[in-house]
Amino acid sequence: MLTTLQQLRLDDGRTVTCTSPAEARMLWGEMTEPHGFYQRAAACLCPGDVALDIGANIGLCAIMFADTCPGIQVIAVEPVPMTFRCLDRNIAAHVPNGISLEIAIGATPGTRPFTWYPNASANSGFFADREADDEATKIYLRNCGLDDKAIALITTGLHDGVPLEVGVTTVSAILDEHCRDSEIGLLKVDVERAELDVLHGITEADWRRIHAVVAEVHDRDGRLREVRELLGRQGMYVQTQQDPRLIGTELHEVFAVRPEPTD
Repeated sequence: MLTTLQQLRLDDGRTVTCTSPAEARMLWGEMTEPHGFYQRAAACLCPGDVALDIGANIGLCAIMFADTCPGIQVIAVEPVPMTFRCLDRNIAAHVPNGISLEIAIGATPGTRPFTWYPNASANSGFFADREADDEATKIYLRNCGLDDKAIALITTGLHDGVPLEVGVTTVSAILDEHCRDSEIGLLKVDVERAELDVLHGITEADWRRIHAVVAEVHDRDGRLREVRELLGRQGMYVQTQQDPRLIGTELHEVFAVRPEPTD
């Protein structure tokens, strides 16, 4: 089990704090994938916008947003104490005027049980499912060309979970406290099967302030359709795609943007 903070040097020479350099390097690759929805979403940001990063993990997506559009404010949210320590350091080092918050996001405030995977922190969540998470990882690695022996070595113990109790707030509560009068250029959601919980915690008034949403959605029990429909009802144009390396899993990307008003 990984419980100590480590360092990863990115290709551009910057150093980030993490609990697993291998996981952090993989996540940075996802954030900087030129044809990915995260990059497309970041390109929509304008100086002065707020980017709200829900499920920020160690802050790599927040760093990418700040790199892509200097002059934005990033609010990065992560509930796991060990992961948050990394996030807080990375925001301070690499995201000017960034805010890091140690809390989970849901439909209503309170406290909830949460499962942390120390060896795969990005897969942690309210609805952690060790069997499903192992299988998704195996499919991903197989699609990347690894053989069964290597896959078994990588996935053994990967999703050994640690139960936690975490505080929960809502997107709208964060907006009310930290950016009551600002436009939300981008809402990013990566919360491992709790996507609808996050979206249901946004008031109608706050939805009108949100210009774009990028999310990872686990398509279980029709959730991808529900997310698409919810974003469509908010007047957004919605696109979905699946990374070829994730074909055969329930993981999909969603990008939704509010059309510019016409004269």
